[in-house]
Amino acid sequence: MKAVLYFNEDGTGHCFYTEAIPLQELGLLTVKRTTQVKFNENSQCWEVLDLHDEVAFEHPSRQACLDWEQEYFNR
Repeated sequence: MKAVLYFNEDGTGHCFYTEAIPLQELGLLTVKRTTQVKFNENSQCWEVLDLHDEVAFEHPSRQACLDWEQEYFNR
């Protein structure tokens, strides 16, 4: 897993949260979840849902969904 931390010109940072980077050492955090990973009982798959509850990715493995999230948001 590759951890990437980006900084804006105003000094604020953003990243896909991981404990690989001790973010609390940088100061106060504001955490916002961009997606949700939920199990769909009808399809029997895990789904990555965006802010509009649309399926961005699905897979029978929850870990595959988490891996996809990390890959997608860190590119």
